[in-house]
Amino acid sequence: MTSSLCEQIYDLEDRLLQPEIRRSGEEISRLLADDFVEFGVSGYIFDKLQTVEELPYSPAVLIIIEDFQVKVLAADVVLATYRAVKPNESREEMRNSLRSSIWKFLDGRWQMVFHQGTRTMASCKE
Repeated sequence: MTSSLCEQIYDLEDRLLQPEIRRSGEEISRLLADDFVEFGVSGYIFDKLQTVEELPYSPAVLIIIEDFQVKVLAADVVLATYRAVKPNESREEMRNSLRSSIWKFLDGRWQMVFHQGTRTMASCKE
């Protein structure tokens, strides 16, 4: 795997965490594959249509990516894994989740086909 591929996938993951991207159904739709599925940290399952319709109305939250890794599964498929850290300013604690995403190169660009978030304790480190 090249470092440029890792950087490219990191940038795509980071884009999906940015408030201005999350508020744009058009941008979200472009980043997600038509058959996208998410197993949310909430325990709910979302498809592309639900994500495009609901994400623009979710509150903007600062999320920091840590421990980012990419594993090539096939020439046009990669798995990204990372820890998402959400600072909670009111209680000065961190809310963490482990995230995994499968990206596939479709129609000349990388699109997310699967995403999962799993809550963890703030102090847990692999």
